[in-house]
Amino acid sequence: MTKLITTMDDAMTMLDDMLREPTTFWNDFYTNREKEVPFFVNAPDENLVQYVEQGILHKGKVLELGCGAGRNALYLAKQGFDVHAVDLSNVALQWAKERATEAQAHIQFEQANLFELPLKENYYDFIYDAGCLHHIAPHRRVQYVEIVQKALKKGGYFAVNCFAEHGAYGGSAMSDWEVYQQRSLQGGLGYTQEKLQVIFNDFQAIEIRPMKAIQQPSTIFGLDGFIVGVFRK
Repeated sequence: MTKLITTMDDAMTMLDDMLREPTTFWNDFYTNREKEVPFFVNAPDENLVQYVEQGILHKGKVLELGCGAGRNALYLAKQGFDVHAVDLSNVALQWAKERATEAQAHIQFEQANLFELPLKENYYDFIYDAGCLHHIAPHRRVQYVEIVQKALKKGGYFAVNCFAEHGAYGGSAMSDWEVYQQRSLQGGLGYTQEKLQVIFNDFQAIEIRPMKAIQQPSTIFGLDGFIVGVFRK
């Protein structure tokens, strides 16, 4: 029988199938640990380190969305945070778990789709996203913001690291309409300060700026072509 769209969830799932990279894509992406992917280094984002060192963030419960191989989760755990790190790829999580074991760091890793993840309300002091937002299609963006709002404590912080428009590693400047006309995210959507302010307008913007490029090897990580922001609920 031909599939019928009878609920909003059916419509969202259909659009997901048009645009979202499947789990197998991300598993394949993380299989070869030796390929030259900048964020395969085991160093935390420079902006995240700044938030901790400047006292914006204090020890508490953290949710990391799209943790990949665990470099930011590991840093936060070492700083005394209680970390819950989620990713779609079990291959990425296996690498992250190996890093955590080697560092003797306790992190709760979970393989899950963000939009199917049961989360406690008003539970986390900090939610971090380093590379998830720019892979989320426009039809899921409102739900993404609602999930962050729901899971974050009042007064808690949310921070994001995503493609800037026309960045060296991605960052399409196409409109939301064009995403569906072309049936593609063109490798990832690009954001500007103005776009982030509109999307997260229910939060207090603490800082939005370009990510600082950090020459590797280094104890911290940063790339041109990304934009970072931290917000308070």
